Amino acid sequence: MVTQTVKDLVSPVVRDMQPSGIRKFFELIDGKKDIISLGVGEPDFATPARVREACIRALEAGKTSYTPNAGLLELREEIARYLSESFRLDYEPSNEVLVTVGSSESIDLALRAVVSPGDEILVPVPCYISYSPITSLGGGKPVPVETTAANEFKLTAEALLKKITPRTKVLILCYPNNPTGAIMTYEDWVPIAKVARDHNLVVISDEIYAELTYGSKHVSIASLPGMKERTLLVSGFSKAFAMTGWRVGYVCGHRDLIAAMLKIHQYTIMCAPTLGQIAAIESLRHGQEEKDYMVESYNQRRQLMVQGFRELGLPCREPLGSFYVFPSIAPTGLSSERFAERLLNEGKVVAVPGNVFGEGGEGFVRCCYATSVGQLHEALERIGGFLRELAV
Repeated sequence: MVTQTVKDLVSPVVRDMQPSGIRKFFELIDGKKDIISLGVGEPDFATPARVREACIRALEAGKTSYTPNAGLLELREEIARYLSESFRLDYEPSNEVLVTVGSSESIDLALRAVVSPGDEILVPVPCYISYSPITSLGGGKPVPVETTAANEFKLTAEALLKKITPRTKVLILCYPNNPTGAIMTYEDWVPIAKVARDHNLVVISDEIYAELTYGSKHVSIASLPGMKERTLLVSGFSKAFAMTGWRVGYVCGHRDLIAAMLKIHQYTIMCAPTLGQIAAIESLRHGQEEKDYMVESYNQRRQLMVQGFRELGLPCREPLGSFYVFPSIAPTGLSSERFAERLLNEGKVVAVPGNVFGEGGEGFVRCCYATSVGQLHEALERIGGFLRELAV
């Protein structure tokens, strides 16, 4: 008789999966005092008052039941209107929009709906850390496609073509990018869209930072000719609308792809939180002024951080989207992970090592500037002191 441990009962795919590199650093904080965190990708603003008040009114009115699986039609209509007015994207609310539990569920649903065992999924890196693990859970094979600082971390058709094989099925995109802050223009998208069409790729475009751009307006790859029907556009309310804890996201795409995702959503989630959906409706109808104020505040902090890192002798390209800077720590001679560990222990500042975001991230750290200006000034002071000690 073979004796198994409880650990042996865990799926090999899950057992072999590495824990989040970001979570590791938050565990290291536990018990430490006087730490400034530039690690969490979360707005420091509270959800606007009028949104909270709309939710309170709904709660007092007893609106606590399930919604339709696809989400409140009223919200889906507002999402379609917003995307049309803001990004010139037209979707039918009844069958081309699905409301999910944050944008993370949208990504998971999209991959599970289209990926078969053995399919290869192109993942430009550095990128949000969840794409590859979720791909593996669905039986797919993540294939990294490197982007570089020399090219402003933009994706190129040449890099894509080198990684395409007969098993390639999906391209995952994240622009504006987490962690680099890179964006893609219409001109940048043209050759990428051609590759997607020529090789019949499904595109999952994570656009959660679409509203957070500085100097140029976000362009979705779905807006290019022939791309809407093969693109699943993923977004939500967490970042630009300061609603991380409400857990409301959405995905838009061809009705056949949305119908496939809805099947999985029905069996696993049922529906996104009702009160969160009501709050999202209020945000889209009356939250634009507050959103614009937050974006301008991030822009000021962005400029502060870029200048600060450059003055400290750490090369830092200007991020044109999201709320992250991605400075190079190569001048220190330390690896990304060692730099982040020592900065935490000796400088009392949390930054996320670039290597956790995949190939091309080594030699960098990610710092989120969605925190107060005072905290950012103090963080830069501490980083400067840490660097001076390194040089001794």
